Amino acid sequence: MGLFSFLKNAGSKIFGGSEEEAAASAEVLKAQRSDALKSVIQSLNLPIDGLSVEVDDDKVTVYGETSSQADKEKTVLALGNVEGIATVDDRISLVAPPATFYEVQSGDSLSKIAKEHYGDPMKYMTIFEANQPMLKDPNEIYPGQVLRIPPLG
Repeated sequence: MGLFSFLKNAGSKIFGGSEEEAAASAEVLKAQRSDALKSVIQSLNLPIDGLSVEVDDDKVTVYGETSSQADKEKTVLALGNVEGIATVDDRISLVAPPATFYEVQSGDSLSKIAKEHYGDPMKYMTIFEANQPMLKDPNEIYPGQVLRIPPLG
């Protein structure tokens, strides 16, 4: 979360011209700009649950939830790269699925555990990386050791 600054006069031109703005009341204009910005995010198929966009002059505040840091960042960038927007206040919550824990059994290897949890023994490095610095070598695990098995993202 945070406040991100952008060049106000650079970016996509999605808002109406000055004649449209002059004809609309301030509240109607805010609602139109909010809807236009929300449409930008939806057109990019960014999975933000409960997406809400509030516009206050050249500042946008965006709310919602996602399980991907990349989608959160892309949303902020997409909003900030619209002409007329100078700052984006990111209020998107990052909601990642929880990892599971696995107790190593005799005869286990990270490849065997990866095949069991992910269906692919080549994903063993995902488990290894999720357990560093506790694990120093992917070939050195022992029975009784508890490992963190992250969800594939």
